[in-house]
Amino acid sequence: MVSVMKDNKKKRVGSLRKKSVTVVLVAAFILSMISSTLSGIFYSYNMYNHYKKLSEQLADTAASMMSAEDIVRYYNEVKAIGPYDDEKYNNDDAYRAAYDEKANALKDENYQQMLDTLFSFADQSKGRNDIEYIYLQVIDGDSVTYIFDADHTDEAYQLGTVRPVSAEIVDRDGLENGIPAFVSNNPDDGWLCSCMRPVRDANGNPVALVGVDISMTKVVTEGFIYLITLIAIVLIVAGILILLIQKGVNKTLVNPINLLSKAARSFVEDKGKDANNRSLISKLSIHTGDEIETLSDSIKQMENDINDYIAHLTAVTAEKERIGAELELATRIQADMLPNIYPAFPEREDLDVYASMTPAKEVGGDFYDFFLVDDSHLAMVMADVSGKGIPAALFMMMSKILIKNAVMNGNTPADALTIVNRQICANNREEMFVTVWLGIVDLKSGLLTAANAGHEKPIVKSPDGDFELFEDKHGFVIGGMEGLKYRNYEIQLHKGSKLFLYTDGVPEATNAAKELFGIERTIDALNRSKDSEPSAILTAVKESVDAFVGDAPQFDDLTMLCFELKGDDNELIVDATLENVTLAADFVGNIADSLPFSEKSKKQLKIAMDELVSNVARYAYGDDTGKVSVRADHDDTGVTITITDSGVPYNPLEKEDPDTTLSADERDIGGYGIFIVKNTMDTMDYTYNDGKNILTIRKNYD
Repeated sequence: MVSVMKDNKKKRVGSLRKKSVTVVLVAAFILSMISSTLSGIFYSYNMYNHYKKLSEQLADTAASMMSAEDIVRYYNEVKAIGPYDDEKYNNDDAYRAAYDEKANALKDENYQQMLDTLFSFADQSKGRNDIEYIYLQVIDGDSVTYIFDADHTDEAYQLGTVRPVSAEIVDRDGLENGIPAFVSNNPDDGWLCSCMRPVRDANGNPVALVGVDISMTKVVTEGFIYLITLIAIVLIVAGILILLIQKGVNKTLVNPINLLSKAARSFVEDKGKDANNRSLISKLSIHTGDEIETLSDSIKQMENDINDYIAHLTAVTAEKERIGAELELATRIQADMLPNIYPAFPEREDLDVYASMTPAKEVGGDFYDFFLVDDSHLAMVMADVSGKGIPAALFMMMSKILIKNAVMNGNTPADALTIVNRQICANNREEMFVTVWLGIVDLKSGLLTAANAGHEKPIVKSPDGDFELFEDKHGFVIGGMEGLKYRNYEIQLHKGSKLFLYTDGVPEATNAAKELFGIERTIDALNRSKDSEPSAILTAVKESVDAFVGDAPQFDDLTMLCFELKGDDNELIVDATLENVTLAADFVGNIADSLPFSEKSKKQLKIAMDELVSNVARYAYGDDTGKVSVRADHDDTGVTITITDSGVPYNPLEKEDPDTTLSADERDIGGYGIFIVKNTMDTMDYTYNDGKNILTIRKNYD
């Protein structure tokens, strides 16, 4: 850093002095250019106007000396000679000699007198006014015919010479008004001021134009010399002023500022202390009596302020580093408190669950949780703590632990939330609260029991359907009021069903236009990947939210959980109705088809299922409808089928077998189905446990 500053110092040495010289030079140059330009413009304007007026006066004078009647006569006579051929005139000597002979024959005494008058007028004015040309021409349509040309050279136009009419004559209303004076420049003649005036007859009608060309080359050259001389004088004066100004600037500005700069660099590079521990800034002695002295005093005060600020900043930085380290540790602790290893239950094939959390700050207030209550029940939690940062994280950890403890103690979701609310309200002086959705799913039956404490509604997908919002009933938030009781509700999940839980950070994600992502976009994002695994579904939703939000800042945590009930291929859970008896029989029949049974044994298994499930459908639940579970487990010797229902307790093995020795008329009605099952199966057992009828039959391979 010090090396870089030294390099910059070398680059900037004398820069202020150079800049001041440059500024004065530029100012002098600009001043000289402006003054020279204005002088040139003023000079040119006056000269041009003078010569324009002069050319107009000379043209008017020359026109007044011409006889309109003679000019008309000469023009008519020369036209009578025959058509003029310019190409032949210039290239055919015989044609030119013949034409000139005819034209010269027309030149009478009056013609020569008017021509001499023009020559005399031109010669007299040439010394004073630099007249270059005087000529007289008659306009005839798109051409002009020269009558006089007061030019002593061989290039003079002869009587009757015809030339194309010039653009100036057409543009400036030609013969009627003549051509006002104008300035032109061409390589042959140089700078000219030209003017044409009409020659009028006795009735005031124009019959010809007298043209006067005055040379301005000398005037323009003199003007250029004047301009160069003026610029040189201005630059010389500016150079003298530069020396005087620079000397004063160095004394009153540059040298004091260099002292300030040296002291400031010393303060930055080596704290600017001398052998007596005094800073170079404090030893500055600048007494200019102006703003430089004020600046010196301000820098001295700034040194004291900076030293105090550095000491304070050092302490604040150390404290921020300590807080940052603690926040980083808190973030890691919070992440470790939540399930974050996937697959979460690698030994289980009947479920898949995945969750993610993206805090809006280093430490967020959202949290999720999922855990097995027992071998057949999974609890899931989605919650959002009020506030953000460390306080929300502490409240979140406490809430998570209380909820899990209440569930693991055997409480239903509603009872668990009631207990947690009571515990939090007992000591909640900060009046924080948390919204919670808590659900416990029976992994065998697919029945999800849930309770909602002010949280977002769950989104559920049926096995062959789309994700849809489930309209549940909210209770009040946890920690918001004492004495609350929550209610359970149920959702029947099936194999292939999916459950999506989330916090309000998903639907309330906001883009730059202040639009919310919303529930509809959330459901659309879910349905675009509805057949994917839970982890892929959450990734797709996160990508949709990010694409919608763009570069807009995120103000709320983004927390999501997706659960899929994969079920067991060896178990069927259906409503205990007569319509589902065939479904249960086919389920067992399909399994038997894959095992080494004879056709007879397969038929016996289907008949047994038909009989046993029919009994459950008819008698287990009375007028109500409950569930019946059929599970088939096979090994090397046979298959074991377990039929479970939650109906009234009934042991079919206690029913006495019918007397098959009696005739059909003498036998009691009923009891033959169980009798057939007993005689076709190898074993048949019954138990009643935890409010459930459990009937087990076994059939060995043939």
